[in-house]
Amino acid sequence: MDNIQELTSTIVDRLRGTANVNAVFGEPRVVNGRTIIPVAAVSYSFGAGGGTGKQPASADGQGSEGSGGGGGGMASAKPVAVIEITEDRTRVVPVVDVNRLAFLGIVGLFILVFFGRRLRK
Repeated sequence: MDNIQELTSTIVDRLRGTANVNAVFGEPRVVNGRTIIPVAAVSYSFGAGGGTGKQPASADGQGSEGSGGGGGGMASAKPVAVIEITEDRTRVVPVVDVNRLAFLGIVGLFILVFFGRRLRK
């Protein structure tokens, strides 16, 4: 049980080191008199587990103690917008995910065709 707690603690400590404002807002860049700050949606997930138990005796009469443990984590970042700062104004420019829009369009078309055929019957 102590190993699982240590493993979980180690994973959480590592995630704490990366979960900060710099993960969401990128370094500002100056381009053609504009300051551009990238903005991302960042998510973290992790899990850990373990177990113990006796293994049944084999043909030679020998049993063994079982134990196990493991863990892992994941971080992902997705661009969502940029903040554009000029002398005149500051604005947020959203990033459009063209692949997602295309996927939603195809799904919408499929639904229209499916229900269109059903309504004709």
